[in-house]
Amino acid sequence: MNDPLTDDCCSVCRNNFNIPCQANCSHWFCGNCIMQVWHYGSAIQPCKCPLCRRQITLLVPGEASLRRHHDPEVAEILRQVETYNRLFGGRANGLIQRMQDLPFLLRRLLRELMDPQRSLPLVIRARVYIAMILSAVYVLSPVDIIPEGILGIVGLLDDLLIVLICFLHVAAIYRSVLYIRHGGS
Repeated sequence: MNDPLTDDCCSVCRNNFNIPCQANCSHWFCGNCIMQVWHYGSAIQPCKCPLCRRQITLLVPGEASLRRHHDPEVAEILRQVETYNRLFGGRANGLIQRMQDLPFLLRRLLRELMDPQRSLPLVIRARVYIAMILSAVYVLSPVDIIPEGILGIVGLLDDLLIVLICFLHVAAIYRSVLYIRHGGS
């Protein structure tokens, strides 16, 4: 489910969520609240999460918000979120930002892959599965760049690196899907 917990509240206004949006740091906010945080700071750069201070480079509206898109207030907030994502959602500034976003993106992707109501485009599903299969084949194969038999535990580093690269690739694919869905072009 891509909505906040029912007994949770927005950390900005301390009320129940109104038009909930999830940031790439995994924290939830009211859409209006996080837009106010952004406008209060600099409108030419992404805002920082009020809880963890990480830069917010992607906002994903909750399913409940998207279902209410006909309501004028909700439509306005969703338009502002789309604008925010258009401005900052295409950014994944460097390896550190990508590593920080990895758990958020992989959790959402796994939920989406397991949910029969949601459907990722076939091309995206194929790319995700191919990347995972190829990395599994490499890790399980006896052929290695750094052989474990000779270097012991150090020989596992290339396997871990391949798995990390696979996860980063899969997360980048899914980030582009979320970006296109929620404001990108």
